[in-house]
This record gives sequence, structure tokens and C-alpha cells, in this order.
Amino acid sequence: MVEIKVDLDKCTGCGTCVDVCPVGVYELKDGKSNPVNVDDCIACRVCETECPENAIEVIE
Repeated sequence: MVEIKVDLDKCTGCGTCVDVCPVGVYELKDGKSNPVNVDDCIACRVCETECPENAIEVIE
């Protein structure tokens, strides 16, 4: 099981995570990243590496 932590203080709501996630884990809610489909996460970590603010952590 995968856990996704988003540091909302760092997140600027740029939407990069939404754009790069191959399985559609993220949506923007109130201008911030919101992992809504965590069960679909394949732990590829592209969201972690592409987030310009380093606001996302994927924990396996």
C-alpha cells in the first residue's frame, strides 16, 4: 500500500502532479494538490520528481 503526503504549505497548485501522473491519482482542490485515487498509485514517483516545490512524498 502506498501513502502520499502533500505539504500544503509548499504546494502552489501548479497542477504538475495532475499532468504527470500516469494513473490519475491527483486533482486540484481549493488550489492545492489533492491525491484522490491513492489506491490507483503505482509508486512510479514521477509526481515527486516533477513537483517544482518538492511538496509531494510517496511512501511505500
